Amino acid sequence: MSRCLFGALALLAGVESARAQARAGADVAPPARPSLIVLITVDQMRADYLDRFGPQLNGGLARLVRGGARFTNAHHDHAITETAPGHATLLAGRFPRSTNIWSNWAGVEDSGAPLIGTAIERGASPARFRGTTLVDWLRAGDPRTRALSVSAKDRSAILPVGRAREQVYWYVPDGRFTTSAYYAESLPSWVRAFNDRHSAQRRAGQAWQLALPDTAYPERDSIEFEAGGQDFTFPHQVPVDSAAAASYVRVTPWIDEVTLDLALEGLRSLPLGRGPQTDVLSVSLSATDFIGHRYGPDSREMHDQVVRLDRALGGFIDSLYRLRDSARVALVLTADHGVAPIPELAPSGARPGPARVDLQPLIERTHAALRAAAADTGMVVVEPPIVVLNRPALKRTRVNADSLVARLAADARQVPGVLRVDRWRDLLKADQSTDAIARRWVHQFPADAAIELVVTLTPGSVWRAYAPVTTHGSPHDYDTHVPLIFYGPVFRPGRYEEFVRTVDLAPTLASVAGVKPVEAVDGVVLRRIFK
Repeated sequence: MSRCLFGALALLAGVESARAQARAGADVAPPARPSLIVLITVDQMRADYLDRFGPQLNGGLARLVRGGARFTNAHHDHAITETAPGHATLLAGRFPRSTNIWSNWAGVEDSGAPLIGTAIERGASPARFRGTTLVDWLRAGDPRTRALSVSAKDRSAILPVGRAREQVYWYVPDGRFTTSAYYAESLPSWVRAFNDRHSAQRRAGQAWQLALPDTAYPERDSIEFEAGGQDFTFPHQVPVDSAAAASYVRVTPWIDEVTLDLALEGLRSLPLGRGPQTDVLSVSLSATDFIGHRYGPDSREMHDQVVRLDRALGGFIDSLYRLRDSARVALVLTADHGVAPIPELAPSGARPGPARVDLQPLIERTHAALRAAAADTGMVVVEPPIVVLNRPALKRTRVNADSLVARLAADARQVPGVLRVDRWRDLLKADQSTDAIARRWVHQFPADAAIELVVTLTPGSVWRAYAPVTTHGSPHDYDTHVPLIFYGPVFRPGRYEEFVRTVDLAPTLASVAGVKPVEAVDGVVLRRIFK
């Protein structure tokens, strides 16, 4: 049996095992309802970080690992493992094909929802999001339910709570947290007061130093592939100009500290988690993603970031439990995706060797053929990893759509770094029990997306256009495998090794809160972890 087939069967067995456990545990008594559910999402947190750096962790991450119900084989079971799709699935319990958030560029940008209190023109809202989330399910049971969602990124703050018009705030490069007109006409006084502290600007002129002695880091600190060959060794100096510092802080561990501080200020200022109903606090931490893209997952910078994240989460959890009764808090930690290693640093014996893949020559040839046929080049959109055709428009020209798709697929398969090119209609007929890549692609797109082709790269390869150093976004396990830890008095601590999916998170939390989804979901309740 091939390694790929064996792995696919193992994943399928894991899915069936989780479903069997859900059925077998149907008679488990529901746990006491929490007054506050806290979702902590660490952007680009690979699951292996917890073990790789575990011996040096003694803060929040260590606390969750030791005292939580930890699933070691949790995956995002969709193909485009990016920030927007990942965050949208977590409290929805549904795949991107259902949420309609299937890529970052089809995410939250919305010129009709301008930002408040900033000159930045880019607006944002959940207008593209379809369906409901845990917040809606809770409010259906008790209209008093409220939510607060914060992040350094707009999509990471917006998408976990779906279309709910709750308190949602994100960081902008001028050093402030804001929201958009979708949610409010002005910032509340507590957010304005927080912004007036200028937490990011106060880092101007400081240096990001190692948190541990130099000997604690086995990684070399002289990898010129990192950060484009600029600023790739410690210490990392923050610009002395306060405006420049506010932007630079995003690629340091300090942006997580600022985000956690805002979340705690929200708990001090709002009645969230104080009433008889269940409220939701969603905190998405972005530093791991910013640092991972800039320096890679195997860098000294990433090592130090995880150490500092552990400390920051330790302080956050301690403060959380001073502000709210720990006996009534259910906390979950996960991630929106993983990341690929820097392709140029792959072992010399890796076959096929990871590549930086460029489809631009193929796109140019396709556009030239369309112009020769007097057809508009906009009839064919190649936005790696997908190809979309305007078939009605092509039908009015001399271009045969099926022949064009076949030629595109054949040409793409010849590009170094391309593993497979699938027609969408063929994926729908594939055996998803033996083909994990096909299954993840099928989970990606809504029926009206008009996808013609999807391109899967070889393991470790990245799209040249989107990877200054390295990136994510593939259906391979290094991008789908994320931490998943449930923590609190209602959960049975332990290490759970069966295959589970991040869409299981929301229905599990709904069960803990004593509510049910108001629509069909893709996830199951992980009852095994209930006390």
